[in-house]
Amino acid sequence: MPSLTAYSQPLGRRKAKHLLRRTCFNFSPEKIDDFANLTPSQALWSLSAPSVRKLYEPIDPKGEDWEDMHWTSSTKDPADFTRQGAKRISIAGWWWYNAFNEITLEHKLTLFLHTCFTTSKDSGTGTSTHFYDHLRLLQKYAFGDLKTLANKITIDNAMLLYLDNNVNNRWNPNENYAREFLELFTILKGEQKGDGDYTNYTEHDVQMAAQVFSGFKNKNDRSIIDAETGLPMGYIKVNHHVQDDKTFSAAFGNTTITGGSDVASILQEHEDFVNMIFSQDATAVSYVRKLYRFFVKSEWDSSVETDIINPLAQDLRDNGFQLLPVLKKLLESEHFYDEDDNQNTDNIIGSIIKHPMQLWTEIISAFKVNLVNANQQDKWEEYYHYFFKNFAHNSCFSAAGFNMFSPDSVAGYPADYQEPNYDRQWFTSVSIIARYKYMDSFLMGKNLITGGGRFE
Repeated sequence: MPSLTAYSQPLGRRKAKHLLRRTCFNFSPEKIDDFANLTPSQALWSLSAPSVRKLYEPIDPKGEDWEDMHWTSSTKDPADFTRQGAKRISIAGWWWYNAFNEITLEHKLTLFLHTCFTTSKDSGTGTSTHFYDHLRLLQKYAFGDLKTLANKITIDNAMLLYLDNNVNNRWNPNENYAREFLELFTILKGEQKGDGDYTNYTEHDVQMAAQVFSGFKNKNDRSIIDAETGLPMGYIKVNHHVQDDKTFSAAFGNTTITGGSDVASILQEHEDFVNMIFSQDATAVSYVRKLYRFFVKSEWDSSVETDIINPLAQDLRDNGFQLLPVLKKLLESEHFYDEDDNQNTDNIIGSIIKHPMQLWTEIISAFKVNLVNANQQDKWEEYYHYFFKNFAHNSCFSAAGFNMFSPDSVAGYPADYQEPNYDRQWFTSVSIIARYKYMDSFLMGKNLITGGGRFE
């Protein structure tokens, strides 16, 4: 019987390795030995330490001048900088370097939030700097609460551009963002009951949500800073907003939300809408299912739904949608360590096929590859251009079907949502060749995947 009872014994090496694989990207045999002596509670206390950002900011090593190299901290308009594609990859390289060098849950949770509030660094999110701000927003709420992030994400410049909400106004409604906010980002559809009725919401609710989201605009020069996050954000154009009251369907108890007529009241209207969505039981359940699929296993039976998913969904609501307490309870449980039954057909340990970045990073860790210090100016080109851009991003990940922070659709990577195969989709007749060549490349000290030149 699946159990959330805390596993209180020291982990031992097998369970320590299991926990580290699911919670971070880099772990050495020495780190496994350290964690083997800890209980899950002690281990997760250590893993809950925030990132210290060993690499402070992304660098474009081939920038035209110092300001161009440090473009994310410049006050110039982001569109004034060239090499936007390379700069986007540099941001991914900055994130990966920190994820590799720090043993903390923050980075895995950031990646998890990317699967919940999907954008693409390479398509539709504006300049590379907008993607940088978006990624920092996810990092900020990795140890925060989902409901506040759902409030903030609407006015995030990258999201405004990615799903066209920047052109949603009272004269020409655009439902793209409203639809995905309901269908993918929060409550999810549920079973279709009839034409335009998806159990958890209706087409009418999509239309009303689009009105709530009307008038939100992107600010390309990043000159507006959110006082709560310290990050650039968009703004509200009041006369573009539908100021009428919005009445939702019976799925939401026919709730009426008062329309706003100035910036403060429009923000309140938006918050009221988010509160309405998060008051529904289905919203908490949808997030816990995503957590389970990301950290535990892609498939489960009705007993897991009853004894694991539903109680954790209640905990998520009770904790104000704070992610960390709920995830820690799951990762401390007997269920997570296969200690709740004697069946060998429902094992958790070893049940997830790793995505290419996880596999590649674990190989680097196992081989104890000495990465260059990307904080050193004389190593910038070696790390960002040769190692990460040419070898990792454009060869290893690409050949295995993984474009980092750029899934093919707003639904995310098929491994995260597409049944019945889920994570098994990372292991295909095409990707398997690249996966085997990862290890060969490190053994030979050269790129055997695409033959794209040297790597450091």
